[in-house]
Amino acid sequence: MSNDANTKKTDTKSDASAHTPAPVSNFLRGIIDHDLAAGTYTRDGLPNVITRFPPEPNGYLHIGHAKSICLNFGLARDYAGRCHLRFDDTNPEKEDQEYVDTIIDSVKWLGFDWNDSPEQGGGSHLYYASDYFDTFYAIAEYLINAGHAYVDSQSADDMAANRGDFSKPGVNSPFRDRTAAESLDLFRRMKAGEFQGGEHILRAKIDMASPNMNMRDPAIYRIRQAHHHRTGDKWCIYPMYDYAHPLEDAIENITHSICTLEFQDHRPFYDWIIERAAEGGFFKQPVPRQYEFARLNLTYVVTSKRKLRQLVEQNIVSGWDDPRMPTIVGIRRRGYTPEALQLFCERIGVTRSDGWIDYSTLEGCLREDLDPKAPRATAVLRPLKLIIDNFPEGENVACSAPVHPHHPERGNREFTISKELWIEQEDFMEVPSKGYFRLFPGNKVRLRYGYVVECTGADKDADGNIIAVHCNYFADSKSGTEGSANYKVKGNIHWVSAADALEVEVRLYDRLFTDANPDAGGKDFMTLLNPSALEVVKAYVEPGMKDVTPDTRLQFERHGYFVADRVDSVVGKPVFNRVTTLKDSWGK
Repeated sequence: MSNDANTKKTDTKSDASAHTPAPVSNFLRGIIDHDLAAGTYTRDGLPNVITRFPPEPNGYLHIGHAKSICLNFGLARDYAGRCHLRFDDTNPEKEDQEYVDTIIDSVKWLGFDWNDSPEQGGGSHLYYASDYFDTFYAIAEYLINAGHAYVDSQSADDMAANRGDFSKPGVNSPFRDRTAAESLDLFRRMKAGEFQGGEHILRAKIDMASPNMNMRDPAIYRIRQAHHHRTGDKWCIYPMYDYAHPLEDAIENITHSICTLEFQDHRPFYDWIIERAAEGGFFKQPVPRQYEFARLNLTYVVTSKRKLRQLVEQNIVSGWDDPRMPTIVGIRRRGYTPEALQLFCERIGVTRSDGWIDYSTLEGCLREDLDPKAPRATAVLRPLKLIIDNFPEGENVACSAPVHPHHPERGNREFTISKELWIEQEDFMEVPSKGYFRLFPGNKVRLRYGYVVECTGADKDADGNIIAVHCNYFADSKSGTEGSANYKVKGNIHWVSAADALEVEVRLYDRLFTDANPDAGGKDFMTLLNPSALEVVKAYVEPGMKDVTPDTRLQFERHGYFVADRVDSVVGKPVFNRVTTLKDSWGK
C-alpha cells in the first residue's frame, strides 16, 4: 500500500468508548465470589469486600501501580465494597509530603475515590500507617511479654551472618533468650531515645531454621533518629514494613489484601503476626488474608524506582513528569487518558504467573479510547512552501472540514486557502519513486478539503536543496463543489495556509529504550536509551489551534494523536506532545 493510500484514510471508526467492558473473571474474583457465598466476611456495619491500595510515599507512582490501583479500586467498585488509600509511611528517611500529594492526585486522576457516597455517610477512607504507631507499639510490647519477640543487640554484620542462607539454617542470636522483662526494658529505652541506630533491634521470635528466610526471626522495630513528615520527632523507633503492613490491614478490617508475587514468601509472616495479635485480643476473626498476583511487566519500560531516579538525576529526562517516563505523572503529561489505562488494565487481566505485555497493547488501548473522542486538525510537521502560481494574489478562500469524520453533529472547523501554503517535505519528490502519487513535476494531487493542483516545478538553494514547490490550481475543483467530481487523482495531501497558520512547538515522543527488555539479563539500561525518544520540531497548524487549552487531546490527521502540554502550553501559544502514532509501526 502506498503512503498516499494511508493519507486518504487517517481515521478508523470505533465505538469502543460507547461502553465499559464487562469485568473479566480471574482468580481473585473467584476467591471473592467464594467468600461472599460462604459469608466469610459478613460483619455488622461493614462491606463484605474491603480492599486497599497501600503505596509507600517514597517516590512517584508508575504504570505498574496503575494496574494495582485499577485492580483494588475496581474490585471494590464491582462488589459494592470500598477501597482504602493508605500510605505506608514507616520509613521517614525516604518519605516526603511531596510524594503523598502526587500519589493522591494520581489516584484521583485515574478516576477512583476513597470516600463513601453521601448515602453511605460520606466518610473518608484515606489512612496512614503513622495513624497506628501507638497501636503498633502496644502490640510490640504484647509480643515481648508473650514470648514472641525479643530485643537483639548483635551488630548488623553478625545478624546477617547468623541468618544463614537458602542452603543452611540460621543460628540463634545470643540474645534470643533474654527475659521478657529485660527485652521490654530495652525496648522502652529504645523508644525513649537512649540508643543510637544499630545498637538494638526488636525481632520476632519464630524459627531460625525455617526454610523461609522471612520467618527467621524477622526484625519488626528499628531505631531511626529521623524526622517524620507527619509525626515530627515524636518517635525515634519505627516499625518495619513487614510488621506494620499486616497490622494495618487488620486494623482497617481489610478482607482481601492483594499484592504482587514478590510478597508471596512474606505471606507466612503476614499470617503469623496477625494471628499473634488476635491472640492478644487486638483483632477479632475473621482477619484479612493476603493474595498475590503477577506484577505488570511492560516491554520497553523500566519501573525500578532506583533506575527511574537515575534517569532524573542524570538529566536523561526533564523530571518525574517527563512524557517519556512510565510514571503516572509522566504518562498523564504525555497525553494518556484514565480511560485508556483502565481499559489496558482490564484487557491484560490478572494472573498468578509472570509474563510480559507488549507496549503496543497499551498504545492500542489508547488509540481505541481516543479515536471516537479526539477532534481532528491539520498540522504540517516538516514544512515545505507550496506556491500556487495562478492563485489570485492576496485572496483567501474559505474551506471547511469536519471536527470529527464520524460525528457530523460536532460540526465543522473553518480555515482558508491562499496562494502560499505549507505542505510536508515528503509530499514532493523531484524524481518520483515507483508508486509515489504525491507532488512531482507534471502530476496532479488534491489538496485535502481544497483544490486539485498540478505540480510545475521547484526552487532550490545554492546547495541543491528544495526550498519551494510550484503548482497551478484548477478553480472548478474545490472539494464539495459540483465540479470537483470531474477530477480523478490518486494523491491527496495535507496543507495549511501560510497566511494564517499558527507556528507551534511539537514534541515527537517515542519509546525511551530501543530494547524490549532494557534491564533484563544483566543489561546496562543506560546504554539502551533511544536517541529518537524525543524530537522537537517547529510546525504549522491550522489557525483554530490558537484557542486550544492545556490537556486538550486531538488527532493531527495523518500524523497521530497529540495533546496540548499541560505544563508548557498556554492559550494562544500551544505546545503539543505526540501521544501516539495512528498505528503501530515500532520495529516495522
